[in-house]
Amino acid sequence: MKSRITVCFLLCSLSFFAQSDSELLEKARAIHQKVITIDTHNDIDVSNFTEDRNYTMDLDTQVNLPKMEKGGMDVTWLIVYTGQEALTQNAYDKAYENADQKFKAIHRLCEEIAPEKIGLATNSKEVRKLVSEGKKVAMIGVENAYPVGEDLSRIQEFYDRGARYMSLAHNGHSQFSDSNTGEADGVWLHHGLSELGKKAILEMNRCGIMIDVSHPSKEAIKQMFELSKAPLIASHSSARALCDHSRNLDDELLELFKKKGGVVQTVAFTSYVNKEKHYAFNAARDEIYQRKAAEMEFEILPRDSVRGLSQEDRSAYYQQYGKIRKAAATEVANLKNTISPVNVSDFVDHIDYLVQKIGIDHVGISSDFDGGGGIDGWNDASESENITIELVKRGYSEEDIAKLWGENLLRVMDEVAAVAVELQAN
Repeated sequence: MKSRITVCFLLCSLSFFAQSDSELLEKARAIHQKVITIDTHNDIDVSNFTEDRNYTMDLDTQVNLPKMEKGGMDVTWLIVYTGQEALTQNAYDKAYENADQKFKAIHRLCEEIAPEKIGLATNSKEVRKLVSEGKKVAMIGVENAYPVGEDLSRIQEFYDRGARYMSLAHNGHSQFSDSNTGEADGVWLHHGLSELGKKAILEMNRCGIMIDVSHPSKEAIKQMFELSKAPLIASHSSARALCDHSRNLDDELLELFKKKGGVVQTVAFTSYVNKEKHYAFNAARDEIYQRKAAEMEFEILPRDSVRGLSQEDRSAYYQQYGKIRKAAATEVANLKNTISPVNVSDFVDHIDYLVQKIGIDHVGISSDFDGGGGIDGWNDASESENITIELVKRGYSEEDIAKLWGENLLRVMDEVAAVAVELQAN
């Protein structure tokens, strides 16, 4: 009799947990469909913005319209990224040409290729209007102000072309700011911001462009907080206390976000989430890729070497590299049975830490898709719902999740715009 009661109890318990899981999933999906979901950092390749090859198709990219639709992702910030090169006028001119091509590509998608499916938004009101119309939304961020050169009037130009955030440096010191990469060798160019960088901060405030601190050095970020009259953002950074990487924000910098406002967009980039798991899994995965590449007579290049390729050669490289990854997909999937990759739970650990440290009103979500980002469970836009499911599991309310997925970012954008109006009036 006792045995029968025990079995009955276990069966009832299993039924209860199964029902709870089902209810949890139903709740998460309802929330995910209701809130505005914003991913603040997605890189682009201009070759994917043509009539013959574009985001209306389910390309081998982590972000495109079919994947956004499947994953319930409403807003993608498409990035005008330029790598850091020499601080010369000739190099500035080439950087501007690169930025110009990317601006044009984003406008082409929204205005010529698929205006009935996606629109370009420049403020929170436009975001809400496009979402209410059932359209996807594109916004523009500038990663590295290097293409501005020494002509600060280009900041207004970039604003007029739709840019609503910009960082003053990337990997390498720019004419405006030291980069976090200076930590590796202890070599600094400006010891924070240059004089031109300080003027750029004020001009970004005047124009209404959010200042992004995700790549500059710690000293530069502290100076930005001192100078800026508007809140700052980190478009794709995580917590350094959980993952000691110079791209992440330590507790001192997080305290400035809490004190002075702004939002930290937690990034799903494996080496910024959990370095130990990242290196262990990637080493085993890369062995598989190298073996497949040898079989297919293809050379896998270091990331810096790829960035040095021409736009055409880089596109061809990534297309072939995509074939290598596809051929290795089954083996890589099986690898997860023995080595745990960085996953959604690890990512939400950072959200938890940031919320506890600086409050629910100052935390958001980003992926860095098509720029190296992606984790197990959220490796492209089609899997975005998994983040909401994990947040519901951890007890976040619908209001909390709405803030994390987009409302915090929209609020900060409104605050930055209000500061710009006041500065222009004065």
